[in-house]
Order: sequence, then C-alpha cells, then structure tokens
Amino acid sequence: MGERSYAYYREVFKEESKPFAFLDRDLLDENIKAILMKSGHKQIRIASKSIRCVDVLKYILQKSDRFQGVMCFTISEAIFLAEQGIDDLLVAYPEWDEKRLRQAIQSIKNGHNMTLMVDSIQHIQKIEQVACQENTKVPVCMDIDLSVSFPGLHFGVRRSPIRTVDQVNEIARNIAQSRYVFLDGVMGYEAQIAGVGDHVPKQVLMNQMIRLLKMHSRLKIVKKRREVAKSLQKEGYPIRFFNGGGTGSISHTVQEDVITEITVGSGFYAPMLFDYYTDFRFKPAAGFAIEVTRKPTSGIYTCLGGGYVASGSAGKDKLPQPYLPFGAKLLDLEGAGEVQTPICYQGEEKIDLGDPIFMRHSKAGELCERFQELIWIAEGKIVHRAKTYRGEGKCFL
Repeated sequence: MGERSYAYYREVFKEESKPFAFLDRDLLDENIKAILMKSGHKQIRIASKSIRCVDVLKYILQKSDRFQGVMCFTISEAIFLAEQGIDDLLVAYPEWDEKRLRQAIQSIKNGHNMTLMVDSIQHIQKIEQVACQENTKVPVCMDIDLSVSFPGLHFGVRRSPIRTVDQVNEIARNIAQSRYVFLDGVMGYEAQIAGVGDHVPKQVLMNQMIRLLKMHSRLKIVKKRREVAKSLQKEGYPIRFFNGGGTGSISHTVQEDVITEITVGSGFYAPMLFDYYTDFRFKPAAGFAIEVTRKPTSGIYTCLGGGYVASGSAGKDKLPQPYLPFGAKLLDLEGAGEVQTPICYQGEEKIDLGDPIFMRHSKAGELCERFQELIWIAEGKIVHRAKTYRGEGKCFL
C-alpha cells in the first residue's frame, strides 16, 4: 500500500468536526502483519500504554494466537481491562499502594489472570502481606535491569535495581519462601535499544555513536538474559514466561532462545519517533487533525489547538509534527501550541479556512489521552468509532 495523500484523508473526513483522532485500519493491518513476521515464532504481548483503547487491543488480539496477552502500566488499568474480558495481564511497574494491591489481589481471587511486577524484597513482602489477608496466591514477575554502563555514561533507563545473577537468585529464593507469592515470569527490557532511535535526521555523528552503543549493549544483554534463565532453571525455579524486547528491538530479541515472548506497542500505531530506526519502518496508522482557522500571512495557516506534547526529556522531538499535506512544518519560534498552532506550508495543495492539517504524535498511546475516540477508517470509509481510555472516563496515569 502506497503513502496516503492529503486528498485521501481530507475526503474521508470531510464531514468530521475538528480536532479529531483517527486510526487507519488498513495501515494498522499492515503493521500487524509486519510485527508477526518480524517476531518469528515468539509470542507477542501488547503494550497497552501505546494503545490506550480497548477496541484496538481486542482487534489486535483476535488477529493471531501469537498475541497472547497485554502488558499494562497500572493495576487500575489491568483491572479495567480484565472487566472488559481481556486476559493474561502483566502489570509492568511495581505498585506500593496497599489499596490498589488489595484490588488487584481480589481481582486475581475472582479468577482474573494478572501478574504483578517486583524488583525488590520489599515489593515481595508488601504483596505477601496483603495476599495473606486475602488468602490468595499472587503471581509475580521479576524485572531485571539491562542498562549498560560505559566510562562516564549510563546507557539505559533507571528502573530495576536487580543487576546481577546473584541478585536474581536472592529475589527468587525470597519468592520461593513466600506462602502467597510465586514466580510467574521474568522481564528484561532493553530500553536503550528498543526505545532509542539511531537514524535521526541531521544527527549523523550521534546516530553512529548510538548504533555503536547498541551493538555493544546487545552482546551484554544476550549474555545476561541467558545467564539469568540458566541460573533460575538450575536452582529449580520454573517460570511461565521470559519477556523481552520492544518495537525497536524485535529483530534482535527474537533470536534469543530464552525469550518466550516479546512486548510490542508503538509499532502498531507507528508514531513519529519510530521513523528514526535503521532496522525497520512501520506505517503511520494513527494521527490527528486540527483545523485551519486563520491565515495571518501568505504561507502561514494557524490552526486551533494542536499542542499535544509527548513525555520524556524535553526537546523538539517530543512535539507533534505536521504529516499531511507533505511539506507542512511547524514554526520554530511557536511550535505546537496549547490553543493555536501555526503551520508553514508553501506546497501545491489549496488550503483554506476550515481545512484540516493532519498531524502525527511523537509517541503512540499519549495521543489517546487527548481525544475521547479514535475514528477508524478502512478502504476510504469511516467504519467504526472506538472510545479511548479518556472516552471511557479513565485516567490511569
């Protein structure tokens, strides 16, 4: 399928009030096929933080038996998804709040398949305390740190304190000694490979350095995950799954025998930041439209709203960017604004008041925090309207 044109989207959405968010289901289907192909024989866990729409999660899950579950970002979200009939829920971040832990354990007690994340003995003891009160055994997943240190540089993210095989075994022993907690899985997420672009325009030297760092990181990551799996097996700690990877590292992670499942999220929508990888290029399946409401001067089209900035370290790469018409750009001095976004465009399309400018968000799921629905299109027609988490009245983080 070729690139979408401005005329195509403008015609499909000609009756829609702006701003709105949309999902191009044809392109989503292409991304799903590409992810399945790149993942080889591995199971795929969908990262909900990159989707944030129940209908989209269900749509992807029914596409293949290899889509086996969902990686959630909070307990509250996991409970919500369980209530929607979605199964095999891995909560990716540790929870400390006792009230929410109790809610999760009660959900497990009621038959929902939910696994909680731990990376310390304190986490285990906290879960054990509440689980004992509820008289329920709780599956947990151990999060190991896969960041890599070079002289003067920490390459990775600051999350788990579990860095060595000895620490893994210590946590595993503590879990084994618990009456109400059992080890269900291990997660080792290589964030510095999966979540860092290495083909960013106008950053030749930085791209080369990041590729070099990634190459050295991969060698250490493969070795550590293999040692962790071997040690757990030797000590007699069976696990249901070993989770790894992300959209940006699929092609490498699938080659590891110890990995049973790969987490993928952003690859389904393919936001702007994921254009900047050497290993792959998915189709931009999700976006939003803002409306031209002013023409302050020739070649400048000022739209209402549009300042939907992504999280992370502050920088221009976190701004949404004009997608269609091709050649449209933000103004450096204004960027994407809270109530207005000026767009510079000198191309051949005739743009007038009331016309849309189609934008892409920098990241994936955060788009859905700004809109109550995703308008689905397929074969040039609107085919569905799906509520986002926000449209469901939910705000999990």
